[in-house]
Amino acid sequence: MTLRSRATALALSGPLALGAFTAISSPTYADVSAATTSVSQPGSDAARIAAPRLKVRTVVAGLENPWDVKPIGGGSLLVTERDKARLSVVRDGTRRTVRLSRSRVWVSGETGLMSLAVDPRFRQTRHFWTCQGWKANGGQDVRVSVWKLSASARRARLVRHVVTGIPTTSGRHGGCRLLLDSGSDALYIGTGDAADPANPRDLTSLGGKVLRVHRLTGAAMSDNPYAAASNLRQRLVFTYGHRNVQGLAQRPGDGAVVSVEHGSYRDDEVNALTPGADFGWNPGPGYDESVPMTDHGLPGQQTDAIWSSGTPTIATSGAAWTSGSDWGEYASALAVATLGGERMIFIRFDEALRQVDVSTPAAMRRYGRLRSVTSLSNGDLLVTTSNGVDDRVLRVSPR
Repeated sequence: MTLRSRATALALSGPLALGAFTAISSPTYADVSAATTSVSQPGSDAARIAAPRLKVRTVVAGLENPWDVKPIGGGSLLVTERDKARLSVVRDGTRRTVRLSRSRVWVSGETGLMSLAVDPRFRQTRHFWTCQGWKANGGQDVRVSVWKLSASARRARLVRHVVTGIPTTSGRHGGCRLLLDSGSDALYIGTGDAADPANPRDLTSLGGKVLRVHRLTGAAMSDNPYAAASNLRQRLVFTYGHRNVQGLAQRPGDGAVVSVEHGSYRDDEVNALTPGADFGWNPGPGYDESVPMTDHGLPGQQTDAIWSSGTPTIATSGAAWTSGSDWGEYASALAVATLGGERMIFIRFDEALRQVDVSTPAAMRRYGRLRSVTSLSNGDLLVTTSNGVDDRVLRVSPR
């Protein structure tokens, strides 16, 4: 089946299932009743079932703005900290710094050492990917790099930069979320517009886009919507018209890929990605944030969000789909972390990705700003906090 036909059926590819993750002893533990605030879509006749009694455990504390977390097998995790440009291995509640080219990482504003992706064959390859600001040629950009972790897990060697030249200015709206495709060798990259009004709609700019590239070479995938374009950067573009992509997640089963995006003062968005889609962010001339997140007055056809926050925004960030019947009311939902909202929301969609309802467990309102969500093979979620002081990686279980 071609990518376009899969997209028509809302069946795009996304991150590979990561390896088994063994239980981690934790310094703190909370077993919190999952009282919820739930808003149903008008007219929904979906049967309501009980919400799970969530258990939230601290896997590791003492972090500073951890941006992402991924399991690498054997009970170990990789964690990035944005402002410290620090990569760590965490095991049994203990953090150990991994040596890498930290001096080249550019940290400013919202940009630093950000998203992670881990090779599903990590045990054989030791490969993982990062997205970060980078100092180069007297300036800086945002770039995606593939690394190899040493057998001792004490050092990471740069294999190559997969994509360079993602624009940045002050560090504002730096994106940047990574997602490995389960159906091919593709890597999805969600980028920010760098607060430059020209970037989202300029198909030769890598800002304000979701890119789709070969995970090792950085070349455009042959079935990308602009794969035949004369401009090499345009060939990488999968979707455009984005403001600041913070999350990417693949739905198990049909493989639908969604992005999660920061709004301005209104309308954080969840968007269903299809090849060549325009999501309608156009703040130019100047940087006029009063314009709609999806402006249907632009040339061509714009694609509406499948969920939006309304006013005010809650600063949605990372997301992952829940799996397993233990999640009860939150089963097969998109779990979305929020920064400004200081909570996690669970959004349920039907098979056609139409919103059914939204729930907010009380258990996930107690940890302040939440940044990333990672689904584990047993159905648990890993969640990072982003409060700037004594941040944590949390493990959320429905059992």
